[in-house]
Formats: sequence, C-alpha cells, structure tokens
Amino acid sequence: MTPARRLSVALLGLIALVVVGYFAKDFGGTSSDPAPASVPASASASVPASAPVSVPGAASGLPVKPLSSLPEQVRATWELIGRGGPFPHPRNDGVAFQNREKRLPAKPADYYREYTVPTPGSDDRGARRLVTGSSDEVYYTADHYESFVVVDVRK
Repeated sequence: MTPARRLSVALLGLIALVVVGYFAKDFGGTSSDPAPASVPASASASVPASAPVSVPGAASGLPVKPLSSLPEQVRATWELIGRGGPFPHPRNDGVAFQNREKRLPAKPADYYREYTVPTPGSDDRGARRLVTGSSDEVYYTADHYESFVVVDVRK
C-alpha cells in the first residue's frame, strides 16, 4: 500500500469515528439540549409531619434552609417548577445546569436543571437561581453559583 493510500484510509477512518461519535452522543443522554422540565416528586408529595424524612441533598454538607426562610420569589419559582411553567426565561429555565464551579455534588451531565429566581428591580435575569437534581434535591444560590444552600421545600 502506498503512503498516499495509507493516509487516505487513515483519514477516512478518522472521519468515520467522528461521525459515529457525533451521533452516539445523542443516544448517550449527554446532550445539552433543554429537556422538558420534570416535576420533582417532592413538589407534590405530602409527608406526614411525624415521619422522619431527611432533606434530599442534605448529605452534600451544604447548609439546609427552609423554603419559608428564603425570599418570596424562591417559593414562586418552586411553585412554577411544580406546575411545569410557564417560566419567565424559557430559553434559560429548565435547562441542564453544568455545575462548572463544582459547588454541588458531582453528578452525570443532565442531572441538574436550573431556573431563574426573579430579582426585584433587576433589568436582567439577576444572580438568583434554583437548581434541582434528579433525586429531588433543590439548591438555591443568591450569588450566581458562588454559594448554595439546600432548600427544604417542606418547610
């Protein structure tokens, strides 16, 4: 086989690998396309007050705060999540949260979803967000991912 033919075969093989990899990512669940917002089970589940239930996400070591102690816009956003919207920023709300700052527990891509919490007086999205996890965790950040608290949505 001539060197030119070897190079052609190698390039063709490389192109085939890239094409297969491109299509395989769509089947692997790592796409960053926004998926329909799923309603966390805790949004509608009622738990008896006497039942010893731990707060999802509390094992992360982050502080746990009751929903009632956070700004009223956090509760309104949580209720929107429970209803499936409509969200004030549909291109940004319900999309995969990448956890680039690594402040939340490491999970697979597409595990977390983020939602804008409106900031009164702000002319843009502001810095406040609710981030939900696939195992019913709810996290709140008031400072655009610099710090988080676990939200106890039952309180």
